[in-house]
Amino acid sequence: MSAIKVIKTEQDYADAMDRLMTLMESAPEEDSPEDSELEVLALLIEKYETEQFPTDLPDPIEAIRFRMDQQGLTQKDMKPYFGSASKVSEVLNGKRDLSLTMIRKLHDGLGIPADVLIQERGASLPDSDGILWDHFPLAEMKKRGCFPDFTGSINELKVYSEEYLRRFLGSVHSSCIQPALCRSSAHYVSDKEVDPYALLAWQVRILQKAEKIKTNSRYEPCSINPAVMKALAKLSWSSQAPKLAEEFLSNLGIKLVTEPHFEKTYLDGAVMLDSNNQPVIGLTLRHDRLDNFWFTLLHEVAHVALHLNSDATTFFDDIDSSEKDDTEHEADRAAAEALIDSSAWSTAKVRESKSERDCIALAKELQISPAIIAGRLRHENKNYSLLTNMIGNKTVRLHFPD
Repeated sequence: MSAIKVIKTEQDYADAMDRLMTLMESAPEEDSPEDSELEVLALLIEKYETEQFPTDLPDPIEAIRFRMDQQGLTQKDMKPYFGSASKVSEVLNGKRDLSLTMIRKLHDGLGIPADVLIQERGASLPDSDGILWDHFPLAEMKKRGCFPDFTGSINELKVYSEEYLRRFLGSVHSSCIQPALCRSSAHYVSDKEVDPYALLAWQVRILQKAEKIKTNSRYEPCSINPAVMKALAKLSWSSQAPKLAEEFLSNLGIKLVTEPHFEKTYLDGAVMLDSNNQPVIGLTLRHDRLDNFWFTLLHEVAHVALHLNSDATTFFDDIDSSEKDDTEHEADRAAAEALIDSSAWSTAKVRESKSERDCIALAKELQISPAIIAGRLRHENKNYSLLTNMIGNKTVRLHFPD
C-alpha cells in the first residue's frame, strides 16, 4: 500500500489519479489494503475537485419549484412563505428578490439549503437573536432617514426589514449595541411600558451622530467632580448656554448629541460609550425647556461621573418617571446640588414668594439661569403653572438645529 497524503497541488492530483486508475484496473479484493487505499484516494480526489472545480449552485427559484413539485404544493400553499399571493407570483416569476425572512421560512419549512437560497456556497443564515424585525418603528425610522439606500414604500421596507435593519444596526460599532435589544448592560427604570425596539433605534441614531464628532480632549475617568459640575451649571447664565455646554463637555472628552425621541420611548436623555469608549450624552429635548435641558444634562453628567463603566455601558432616563432606583436617585441628587446649592435653596425667599422678582434675584446671586430656579420651584411644589414665563419654553432646540 502506497503512502497516502492530502492532495494540495496539481501534481499531487495527477499522481493520485494515476494511482487510482492503477488500483481500479487491479480490481483489489474487498477489505484488502489496496481496497482501503482506493476508497481513501477517491475521497481525497473528490474533496480536491470540489474545492478546485466547484459546480454552480442550483437556481433558488428552480429549487423552490422542485420542492413544490416534490410535496405537491400549489402557489396558494406558498403564501405563508412569501406573505401574499402576489409576492408568491412575483418571486416564482423572478420579479422579486427573496428576502431574509422568506429564505428563513423556506429553509426551516421546506428544508431548502440556505446556501442555495442565498446563492453563496457554504453560506448559512445569520442568527436572528430572537429579534422580531417587524417590531421596529419602520415608518418613523424611514422618515428620519435611517435607511438612506432605500427608496421604496413602507410596505416594501417591511418585506426586506431584516436586511436594512441589520445594515442600520451594523453602522455603529459600540459595545453598547447588542442585538439582544439592550438587555445586557443597559439601565432604564421607567413607570411606563417602553418599546425596546424604538429605544434601540434611537440609540443607534445617537451613536451614528457621535461617530462624526471629535472632542477637544480624551475623557479621563474621575475628571468630573462637584466643582466641575457647578462650573458647567454656571454656563446656563449665558444666552448661548446650550452651545457653551457642548464645548465645555468636549473639553472633558464627552460628546453631546441630540436626537428627538421615538414614540413609546418616553426618553429625556441617556449616556453610553462609543466605539472608542468615550462617553456620549444623548438628549431628546422632548420637553423643549431650559429648566429640563439643564437638569437632564447634569443628571447625565452625574451618570458619567458616578456610574458609567465597562460593566454598565448605557443609562436611559425618563426624568418624569415616578419609579427610580438608587442609581437614579444618586444622579438626581448630584444634578440638583450642582444646579442649586442645597444651603442656598433652604433659605431662598422665592420658595415662599414664588415671584419672578425673587427668582431672578436668586439666579443672579448664584450666577445661573432663572429657568433653573423656576424649574426647581415648579417641581418641588408639583405646580407647573408657576413661573411659566421663566422656564425658557421652546428655546433649546434653536441651539441644535440638526
